[in-house]
Amino acid sequence: MRTTPAQLLDHAWRALGGNPADRAHITLTGPEYALSSALPVTALAQASIGAVALAARELGAARGGSFAAPVVLDSRAAATAIASDRHLRLAGEPLVSMHPLSRFHRSADGWVRLHGNYPHHRAAAFTALGVDSVEAAIDALAGLTGGQIEELLAAHGALGFAVREPSEWATHPQGASIAALPLLDLTRTAAGDPWCPAPDPAPAAGVRILDLTRVLAGPTGTRTLAHLGADVLRVDSPNLPENPGEYWDNAFGKRSSLLDLRDRADRARFDELLGQADVLITGYRTDAMAALGLDQDTLGARHPGLITAAFNAWGPGPWANRRGFDSLVQGACGIARIEAGEAPDPGALPTQALDRATGYLLAAAVLRALTLRLADHRGSRIDLALARTAHWLTGAHAPGEPEVAEPYDPTPYLATTDTAVGPLTHALPPFELPGLPAAWAHPPTPWGSDAPVWRSA
Repeated sequence: MRTTPAQLLDHAWRALGGNPADRAHITLTGPEYALSSALPVTALAQASIGAVALAARELGAARGGSFAAPVVLDSRAAATAIASDRHLRLAGEPLVSMHPLSRFHRSADGWVRLHGNYPHHRAAAFTALGVDSVEAAIDALAGLTGGQIEELLAAHGALGFAVREPSEWATHPQGASIAALPLLDLTRTAAGDPWCPAPDPAPAAGVRILDLTRVLAGPTGTRTLAHLGADVLRVDSPNLPENPGEYWDNAFGKRSSLLDLRDRADRARFDELLGQADVLITGYRTDAMAALGLDQDTLGARHPGLITAAFNAWGPGPWANRRGFDSLVQGACGIARIEAGEAPDPGALPTQALDRATGYLLAAAVLRALTLRLADHRGSRIDLALARTAHWLTGAHAPGEPEVAEPYDPTPYLATTDTAVGPLTHALPPFELPGLPAAWAHPPTPWGSDAPVWRSA
């Protein structure tokens, strides 16, 4: 029997610690399948976004808002939002593309999936394999086993993982570690200064969020929080430029600053921002954050009342500090094999659904933590991982006929906004709340173009 969006939403809302009675405040509509997949990806989209809608409504009500009618979430709006990069156009032209290294490749004992969209990751892969081109890399991969490739690339800071069957992942030490965990963790921490925001139609109005995330999962969550009224300031290193398509898709409603946290002056400025922040969201490896003194234990002790949300690819376990992306997690945990069906070559989800769903769950968890903070002024520690979201999705898999989407016109769920680089066609926020605009309050600004200050400062 197929898992429904309502069942997945129930699971997510329980994981978030929400009141079960609140489930009556959302109505799920639209066709059963809006994305074609062997897995319940449409249900994943509605459930993860539905969790945000419930958490936003809860926080808005706690701040004195009036929400008489249930939130309505259509599966087509959810599908468009979770595949927003597929709909992104700049002056009518697609912006997002994958490098030839970022695909499945043959290994000596099967298949591997590599990721090389960023120049430094490509360079690391070439160094690890002792080659200087994609063609030579493909030849080198064919002579190594998947396990050898994983260890060789990891030793050089490159990204590649063997494609496994779901049963292989279940017995792998990392897979077993994830299987023992809940979908996410939301743990309360010490109390700080009272937080008594004024009533506002936007649930997250007045909330200051430092966004230390890149690519898709974190930026998806923070663009959602920006739409709900938060002042989101994204901070990147000037030494790690972002891919344009992925940046523009996820920068709506936010601002973007550059600070080198290893530079004394930049770090001092960052610490000032952090001292005035309500939420810090990070999407880097645990050891990388610890090296900067920005691990969650340290932050909780230094900044009582702060909400910290951290996610990475793999979660706790032997791969806790390995790099990873959505496509790599799909390969390692068995999704690529499930999506392949009877075909010999690996398959893939119809969109970067692990990234997107994790991002929406992150936003929901931050909103829930803010609601809790209103009551007792305590902070929260939130932990998520793409592999945990993957386990949630594969756990809902019922072998049988693939889900074939009913064709739909995405136009009602898209808009075109004038930006500094031209007219950008993009997905709209997938649900509405009373008093909120249908789109973001301001268009994305160019990467790194904003001063590192809060709006009200």
